[in-house]
Amino acid sequence: MISILDINIKNKILLIRSDLNVPIDQYGNISSDIRIQLSLPTIKYALEKNAKIIISSHLGRPNEGEYNPQYSLKNIAIYLEKILKRKVILKKDYLNNKLIFKKNEIILLENVRFNLGEKNNDEILSKKYASLCDVFVMDAFATSHRIHASTYGVIHFAKQSCAGLLLINEINHLKKFLKKPKKPLISIVGGAKISTKFNVLNKLANLSDKVIVGGGIANTILSLNNDIGNSLYESNAIHLAKKLIQKYKNIIVPVDCRVSESLSNDSLVKIKKVNNILKNEKILDIGDETIKIIVQQLQKAATILWNGPVGVFEFKKFRKGTEAIINTIISNNNIFSIIGGGDTLAAVNLFHALNKISYISTGGGAFLKFIEGNTLPVISILENNT
Repeated sequence: MISILDINIKNKILLIRSDLNVPIDQYGNISSDIRIQLSLPTIKYALEKNAKIIISSHLGRPNEGEYNPQYSLKNIAIYLEKILKRKVILKKDYLNNKLIFKKNEIILLENVRFNLGEKNNDEILSKKYASLCDVFVMDAFATSHRIHASTYGVIHFAKQSCAGLLLINEINHLKKFLKKPKKPLISIVGGAKISTKFNVLNKLANLSDKVIVGGGIANTILSLNNDIGNSLYESNAIHLAKKLIQKYKNIIVPVDCRVSESLSNDSLVKIKKVNNILKNEKILDIGDETIKIIVQQLQKAATILWNGPVGVFEFKKFRKGTEAIINTIISNNNIFSIIGGGDTLAAVNLFHALNKISYISTGGGAFLKFIEGNTLPVISILENNT
């Protein structure tokens, strides 16, 4: 596909679709800026070429067609202004008014998901996005599996379209990983639902020497032969868990867990074997014996792929398993580590270890679909748009 490096963008108006969908707390503070940081190379390259820059992004899941200050990009604009040392103007009514550029200013469009028709790839909306620029730059890998107006439809109508540096980098690294990962390869897959990750679990079980599962996925598998109390699991996906366990012998499930009757920083925590959990107890993290088994496996690995924490790491008492995985990965310089998914990034960021991970993917759903071998719509259209 055509890269931003392949075309002349000097003095042109660029619409860069970035992924600035970052966690923001109730006080307006950005708790993890990794997606913003990884979006900067494309923006800075465009600045070097004296391009006029418009940036678009979504944030969260607001009701389409409705402005909601909770999902405004105003705090993103303030943050970008600080790190780029340029005035960043947040534009709300940009679809019906001509954008006026002032010297050294960057325009940030308000949350694209406030626009009616964004999610169903409305043609009129797509044309309006395209009319804003000379060149559309798709740089949001995390949304490349979405057929939305700001990611997909706009490419059909823009005068010229290309891929940004982040998008190119993501594709190159993931293709290289899937083609020939260095062995032994250990994959770690956490998350609530086995149903949403069933296909990627199959793919990774075929590709990996071992697959470690955690969270609700592990609970659903454990429920085949154990009473898991009041734990999160998918009762309607038991058949999928059974298929995986019967087909693959390289899947590692917990042998003990950290359980509690409540979920808080004051919870009373017990470590129990998986066959000894009471009705009113919830599995909230893996136990020490399971941690030992996992660490032993990870220490043998040449490549580790990780998507999804193995416990409710947001609470101090239930992050020991996730912390052990992070410490094992970063303590071995010979391991090539690749992580993807917002929760995984947040977990690694919590322990200040992002700069020690070999490769960070900004994608969650897109990351998983790419690994499954699915064609991502936005990637496909860019490849055919040469």
